[in-house]
Amino acid sequence: MENVNVRDPREHVNEEPRDDLKDLVFGFGGMIGFMTVAYIIMVIVKYIID
Repeated sequence: MENVNVRDPREHVNEEPRDDLKDLVFGFGGMIGFMTVAYIIMVIVKYIID
């Protein structure tokens, strides 16, 4: 049997100390902002074409 070095997964060695809720809020806010800008641009293009 191989000699495997298994560490305790509760140590969270690779986890960055971040605020997950803040990341979620910024992610949703950024996506909603981008979609709003894209919608406004599409409406302007529609009225230019018509």
